[in-house]
Amino acid sequence: MTVPAPQNSFRTGPDERGRFGIFGGRFVAETLMPLILDLEKAYAEAKADPAFAAEMAQHLKTYVGRPSPLYYAERLTDHLRAAARAKGGSGGAKIFLKREELNHTGSHKVNNVLGQIMVARRMGKKRIIAETGAGQHGVATATLCARFGLDCVVYMGAVDVARQEPNVIRMQMLGAKVIPVQSGTRTLKDAMNDALRDWVTNVATTFYCIGTVAGPHPYPMMVRDFQSVIGHETREQMQEAEGRLPDSLVACIGGGSNAMGLFHPFLDEPSVEIFGVEAAGHGLTQLHAASLAGGRPGVLHGNRTYLLMNDDGQIQDAHSISAGLDYPGIGPEHAWLHETGRVQYLSATDEEALAAFQLLSRLEGIIPALESAHAIARVMDLAPARPQDHLMVVNLSGRGDKDVPQVGEILKGRAK
Repeated sequence: MTVPAPQNSFRTGPDERGRFGIFGGRFVAETLMPLILDLEKAYAEAKADPAFAAEMAQHLKTYVGRPSPLYYAERLTDHLRAAARAKGGSGGAKIFLKREELNHTGSHKVNNVLGQIMVARRMGKKRIIAETGAGQHGVATATLCARFGLDCVVYMGAVDVARQEPNVIRMQMLGAKVIPVQSGTRTLKDAMNDALRDWVTNVATTFYCIGTVAGPHPYPMMVRDFQSVIGHETREQMQEAEGRLPDSLVACIGGGSNAMGLFHPFLDEPSVEIFGVEAAGHGLTQLHAASLAGGRPGVLHGNRTYLLMNDDGQIQDAHSISAGLDYPGIGPEHAWLHETGRVQYLSATDEEALAAFQLLSRLEGIIPALESAHAIARVMDLAPARPQDHLMVVNLSGRGDKDVPQVGEILKGRAK
């Protein structure tokens, strides 16, 4: 059930220009503006069409496998309570995992892709393009294109092609053409650049399926809306399990779609603390991908947001152990929530994420995506500092199968 937003709400944005305060908007080439306006109109019509909502709900249930479970992580909870006791404390929040990794394709990405593909079909588009970092959005796009018989082209940085090979193979098996991007840092930013160039060139036949809450309006709003199923389910599931709302929410952030999907339905609940976790890479004074912690406002990929830039305004290289967080920007609504203070944005280093990856695997028998492991890393600090009746929900945005070869190589190298 969608909860209506009151006046003076954190949930009413964007405005008619696609802005969240000074962030967002649509900074695109003239050749793209007619298509952007067509997309905005098509999405507005789809949102108002009960048949669209009914069809999407049916696909989410029977194809994606929703609702995803809200799981009480008992052993992780006990472990962190023991850590609190060892330091003389008595705290330790009760930790729940929102199990988005159990969705078909293995992450939250499919929620958004399903919605966008349904909009693309309404617009008569037969060719779908996408960018991908970790490959999860690419896999979801390839999957839905196979399901609906559409051509699929996925742009992926050459560095990410190498470190996320299992997902590259999955995309190709699903019939997608994967194009390794050799420009720039050969990661997610550059994949998005090439996808935008493709879109400008093939604007009449092609739909660009953006994977996060970034890009020109209406993408940040549209992706958020499709991902908000995560938060709406969490509200209902926590009421059923505990009889009340959670006390805090935690999610990792690259562009920020999994986080926005969990956070948005709770933004107007002042009792709910909300934490986003950026990728601190090698540390905030070294190479990292924490745009809010180390960036400033600028324009990239069609929207104004916080970006990693040098003094001349040039986009700086980002780094994260996780390909899905390796992006020098963040969704504009997150930038606005940061400036308003409604959400607290923290960060976790590569080493902290790697430790959390191993801990969750061994304590709960759940191998998380390296992206999601960043959220678990900060839970290891946040949970022990809160009382035992505190209910904490962590978005487990993806499964770690794709990361096992990469993590295995790292650990093998250290064992020598």
